[in-house]
Amino acid sequence: MGAMSVRTQSSEPTEAVHRAGFACFVGRPNAGKSTLTNALVGQKVAITSNRPQTTRHTVRGIVHRPDAQLILVDTPGLHKPRTLLGERLNDVVRTTWAEVDVIGFCLPADQKIGPGDRFIAKELAGIRKTPKIAIVTKTDLVDPKTLAEQLIAIDQLGKELGFEWAEIVPVSAVGDKQVELLAELLVPLLPEGPALYPEGDLTDEPEQVMVAELIREAALEGVRDELPHSIAVVVEEMLPREDRPADKPLLDIHANVFIERPSQKGIIIGPKGKRLKEVGMKSRKHIEALLGTPVFLDLHVKVAKDWQRDPKQLRRLGF
Repeated sequence: MGAMSVRTQSSEPTEAVHRAGFACFVGRPNAGKSTLTNALVGQKVAITSNRPQTTRHTVRGIVHRPDAQLILVDTPGLHKPRTLLGERLNDVVRTTWAEVDVIGFCLPADQKIGPGDRFIAKELAGIRKTPKIAIVTKTDLVDPKTLAEQLIAIDQLGKELGFEWAEIVPVSAVGDKQVELLAELLVPLLPEGPALYPEGDLTDEPEQVMVAELIREAALEGVRDELPHSIAVVVEEMLPREDRPADKPLLDIHANVFIERPSQKGIIIGPKGKRLKEVGMKSRKHIEALLGTPVFLDLHVKVAKDWQRDPKQLRRLGF
């Protein structure tokens, strides 16, 4: 046995290497980035909606594995900016991309590569050092032939722009296909190092921001066509209610829903305040699940004129 345990320089040490680092998913709006984040983390963190442009904050999902910790940075979709908000979002995107360890470019399997994808791929080509994985999402929507054609097209896209994909992975977050495989392919691209967040953390997004996102998602439910982006939510305060017994805590949350024009107020509030009540009930359920404590939610609708175009308002609303 003695000879067996002699270790030469070249052999693998018995201690497995632990890696930790940041990945971000990019892609056109609605390419499946948030859904994928949730599937990897195994819990609802980034807000998912079937309407583009709803994720505004860098929501990080944290994937804990025995051999690695993968921190997902969810950037807003990169798009051709039309407003000041758009430009500011794009700046956020570029700085984020330069700071992560690996970038996953999400392309839906059921849509041919379009100008929007090329626009993003060109930007990616400019970020030389960061390894890039192409992730083909929504594979449950296509047949094998279509999928194969998409994989070849994506490979070509990299070649045209003068870079090599580190991997090209088809996944279906909805059917939970290949999500585990994706995690296994992302991990080796991370730097070696200890975990950066305590076990059990799923996101380091301040709770107030996540609560605001959940309210915003509930407020958009059903009125997206009338008010696609003109809703911003600010949580003014979150305070534990005083004089409550320790086993029956209650968290008071006061939040404002900002819209751009007085005419939108009626849409959000609904006849006899019915819609706003529903928004409150729906978001309260999600918030209680997120924070693990009963919540009293106090919602007010306010008008902040043309906030998407006004730098002062943007700052006040946290952008």
